[in-house]
Amino acid sequence: MRFETREQEIEQYYRTLHDAYGAQHWWPARTRFEVIVGAYLTQNTSWNNVEAALRRLRQAHALSLAAIRTMPVAELQSLVRAAGYFRQKAARLKIFVDFLDRRYSGSLKRMFSQPAAKLREELLELNGIGPETADSILLYAGQHEVFVVDAYTRRILDRHGILPASADYQEIRALFERSLSGVSCGPPFQPAFVEDEEDARRKRGAHVVPARSTAHEPSRMSLAPRSQLAQIYNDMHGLLVAVGKHYCLKAKAQCEGCPLQKFLPAGRRKDRE
Repeated sequence: MRFETREQEIEQYYRTLHDAYGAQHWWPARTRFEVIVGAYLTQNTSWNNVEAALRRLRQAHALSLAAIRTMPVAELQSLVRAAGYFRQKAARLKIFVDFLDRRYSGSLKRMFSQPAAKLREELLELNGIGPETADSILLYAGQHEVFVVDAYTRRILDRHGILPASADYQEIRALFERSLSGVSCGPPFQPAFVEDEEDARRKRGAHVVPARSTAHEPSRMSLAPRSQLAQIYNDMHGLLVAVGKHYCLKAKAQCEGCPLQKFLPAGRRKDRE
């Protein structure tokens, strides 16, 4: 299948994956601060390990700004140990809370009311926050219209001949934002508490592959009000994770059954047959 531009191809990837998998309900969390904590903890580890650390924090009633602000570092290290690099991550959480206190009087609402570009630069100045973590915080906790680029995104783009895996983060982010900005220009996203999302997708003729989805259970944050474009960025990131985890594996691509298989360049498609 040929496209005139890379933007058209990315847009079609979104439509194809959304029809296959539907909403992914990212980020699974109860509060904005829990999203931020998760964004720190997920660095260099699996989400299962992050969930274990979050459970310990929740059991200790420590998933709040006030708790982490006053908690001894050693105790925080113990609570996040399951996420790995626990000394670094505990220190970085302390740094974030200090930043929020100094710059925004401890108010996430005030912080997220800043323009995305300004806040992104401030976050990138903090120890332990790179572009992916900053954009995850902006999109999933702040509902800002920014796309998150991760290793799955890079791998899929590279294997489909769109951009090399080594491409600059900002180049990839800009490509997705250009590609998806025209998908919908409707009203702000209104979270729908659907009893059975699979039934809803069947009604509109979508193919349902629940076993191959990385969708989470709906949560307070995944259902938070956001713009239509922020929801599209939200879902596209989760949809690419689904492809990366189940088909476009790091060691070797397993393309059979992948919704994006039909978009592989002819030569690469034959290599995988």
